[in-house]
Amino acid sequence: MRVLALSSSPRKDGNSRLLAQAVLDGAASRGHEVEIVDLCDVVKAPLGDCRTCRRSDGRCSIDDGYEDLLLHRVLSADALVMATPLYWYGISGQLKIFIDRIFCHAKAGFPAHEDVKRRIMNKRLAVVITAEETYPGATLGVSAQMQELARYLRHDLVGIVRGVANSRGEVTRDPAGPVAQAFGLGVRLFDLSVTDYRMDSIRDGVIWPAEPDTLSNSV
Repeated sequence: MRVLALSSSPRKDGNSRLLAQAVLDGAASRGHEVEIVDLCDVVKAPLGDCRTCRRSDGRCSIDDGYEDLLLHRVLSADALVMATPLYWYGISGQLKIFIDRIFCHAKAGFPAHEDVKRRIMNKRLAVVITAEETYPGATLGVSAQMQELARYLRHDLVGIVRGVANSRGEVTRDPAGPVAQAFGLGVRLFDLSVTDYRMDSIRDGVIWPAEPDTLSNSV
């Protein structure tokens, strides 16, 4: 499987990027193909008014690396890792712009919009956040936005890892062990069970089936 991490911090040696890399390291340990992209190198401008600024051939007129990133790396990924520091109790501007600009390519005016809409959906999604506050509610806005994004795109949100840190590399000293959590999330990226029950959902009462040898030993 192919795993792509989108690091949205302007600091390339920042804490959220470190957590994103830990997720990739965990995925790589299971033989998956991994890559990390720094959005600050790619995303140079926010979404414009597609009705007035789209080129005559339907392509986006913003001249940066966004279209190449979306069409050739994001769409081909089986799993995405979105990494953000906590900015004003929300995601970073670079990550928000990345999400916003999907619209330009999924809109009917873009020549390959049907392919974009089909391939942007049904991926595995992992999220890593770093913040200097330990207050539990500080990152709730980010969690809620990622949950709704996953719902809208039919992604499986497999996990959210939060680290508490400020200075560079400090997240490695967080006693909650977010780096190890991120690595473990990467290891189980394609194995974790993702459920979203409704009142009428069919359930068998077992979340983690016993291994076959365990079943035989219990008879």
